[in-house]
Amino acid sequence: MAVALLRRKALTFLRHPLFIKLWLLPVWLLLGISKALILAVSFKRLAPRLGIHEGTAPWVPLLDRTQEARALAIGRVVRLAARYTPWESNCFPQAVAARLLLGLYRIPYVLYFGLARDAESGGMKAHAWVAAGRIRVTGGASFRQFTVVGCFVAPQLAAGRDSA
Repeated sequence: MAVALLRRKALTFLRHPLFIKLWLLPVWLLLGISKALILAVSFKRLAPRLGIHEGTAPWVPLLDRTQEARALAIGRVVRLAARYTPWESNCFPQAVAARLLLGLYRIPYVLYFGLARDAESGGMKAHAWVAAGRIRVTGGASFRQFTVVGCFVAPQLAAGRDSA
């Protein structure tokens, strides 16, 4: 039984595109580093590394087809790696990891933080997600469920907006 499962997992891995095969282990490690940073460093010190703070006005950058394809692949590899971490890789570590990869590939992104009232408990729920163009890199269709309370944009977007 275990051998059959291992064989099935290996065959599934081999069917993935080369980008995912190459980035799966580094992203898995990046999720761990992101989780550790979130737990060890205050948000005030972490926030400048997320991008340029743009308040609460949600906006989404436009991308070309190549950038959209790369953003889609980044989202896939982050979500795949998050499923296999022994620690909880919820929305925030995924958003940080996606932001770092998007920045590495110079793909414009916006990292959003949102809040919503939990219908069951009456308390508040927090969520983080990343969008790049039309691509929801991490976090799913969060605009419908959460009120945006903060946006961090790629530095090149803030620079382009300031010069316009």
